Amino acid sequence: MQELLAQFAILIVAAFLGFELISRVPNLLHTPLMSATNAIHGVILVGGMITLAEASNPIIVTVGFIAVFFGAANVVGGFWVTNRMLGMFRPPVKKVKRRREG
Repeated sequence: MQELLAQFAILIVAAFLGFELISRVPNLLHTPLMSATNAIHGVILVGGMITLAEASNPIIVTVGFIAVFFGAANVVGGFWVTNRMLGMFRPPVKKVKRRREG
């Protein structure tokens, strides 16, 4: 029981610290920082897959599945945001008007 309380306290402190750090990031740096952080989030994805591979308890299987699901969603979202952000720096595509034949 004491170990669970210690882990819960670490979770609360990490959530508070993460919120404080992200809220102090300037708007100009927020998108690149968050897209890189979401891409690095793949570590959680790998950890969840390792947990699922070795799990025998239904609770651990459930938590591992949730970690894999949200980890995958976060990684895909991070790369999607990065791609969209980099698209803003591409040169504009000129539209060519075609003449109608006929």
